[in-house]
Amino acid sequence: MPVVVVANPKGGVGKSTLATNIAGYFAAKGHAVMLGDVDRQQSSRLWLGLRPAAARPISSWEVSPDLIVKPPKGSTHVVLDTPAGLHGRRFNEILKKADKVIVPLQPSVFDIFATRAFLDQLLANKHCHKLQLGVVGMRVDARTIAAEKLHEFVATLGLPVLAYLRDTQNYIHLAAHGLTLFDVAPGRVEKDLAQWQAVCDWLDA
Repeated sequence: MPVVVVANPKGGVGKSTLATNIAGYFAAKGHAVMLGDVDRQQSSRLWLGLRPAAARPISSWEVSPDLIVKPPKGSTHVVLDTPAGLHGRRFNEILKKADKVIVPLQPSVFDIFATRAFLDQLLANKHCHKLQLGVVGMRVDARTIAAEKLHEFVATLGLPVLAYLRDTQNYIHLAAHGLTLFDVAPGRVEKDLAQWQAVCDWLDA
């Protein structure tokens, strides 16, 4: 059962957007998906409460702030949305269960510095050898200097950069209804699905 963890110590970088859309992708493939939310803000859990009954099912399970629990029987794929400032014992417990860790990163100097330290911590963790790691640039406008700096930074990581996702209202509008890119007609979100293709390939690998 693959467990995909979405993590970055910086708040507001798009962890919940990534986590919900990854869960939506797995659900669209017909998998029995569990979306766990260990972020105190409970953004992903709130999103699940908005999800329409007609949409492909994505389940949740109870997770206390200090305890990671196993998903119920029957689930085949797990996505974990994690809090800002993740470290210490909770960080280790989550990595023990993870198969893949995907790190969202925005093109700002603050996000870059915070993520550099987090990636160093991640690569030094004793569980890292069993993990597949990937980075996704979030809300990236390729025409900006900030985007150029982000490109320069990720080139130094030695980790795969799976995609650069554009800043679009599609994510906001869909999230407000408990939906993802993978729940609507492809023609509505064609540009975004194209950007997600490499992420989807990595998730399936």
